[in-house]
Amino acid sequence: MRLDHFDLVARFYDRVFHFLGPEQLMSLLQARPLERILDIGGGTGRVSQTFGDDYVVVVCDPSWGMLREAGQKQMIACCGLAEHLPFANGAFDRMVMVDTFHHLRDQHVAAKEILRVLRPGGRLVIEEPDIRRRAVKWAALGERLLLMRSHFYSIADLARIFEEAGATIVALEEGHDYNVRLAVEKVKEMINGEKQGRGGP
Repeated sequence: MRLDHFDLVARFYDRVFHFLGPEQLMSLLQARPLERILDIGGGTGRVSQTFGDDYVVVVCDPSWGMLREAGQKQMIACCGLAEHLPFANGAFDRMVMVDTFHHLRDQHVAAKEILRVLRPGGRLVIEEPDIRRRAVKWAALGERLLLMRSHFYSIADLARIFEEAGATIVALEEGHDYNVRLAVEKVKEMINGEKQGRGGP
């Protein structure tokens, strides 16, 4: 049986790993009221709970322990892997991934799966620790020692992964804090063999 580190820390996760606020995330996400937002690897719902009541937000995470905490916050939660999301094509208007991408088993497969579930013209925002920072490098080493198999990418490599999966890069943010942020959009459906322009916000 595989050790689930997040099940072990679920009860006190929010007290240790504080989310500073959704302002930068929501600015990049450009979500409209009543849009469907998927929080991939959203765990306890610590990020999603800050979005307010204007959106339909679903937390998806592989850890049942983390999802129990999300359920206690009255969040809509489901169990699933980013590489095999349990949703139909184009099911969500917007997606977020905060401190999640480096934990995935296969980031390239996940990128394609994420875009499958995102509607054409929809937007994904990823926030990841900036691996160039010394403190983040130490944290990455700690995760390896704990056998978490984390794999951190630079923001340029993150962008490349999603471009190869078929997304359009719309924003790169780095250097402001210990995180980097990437916003991508799913191009519109192929018509006559050509990609259509990216969707509006």
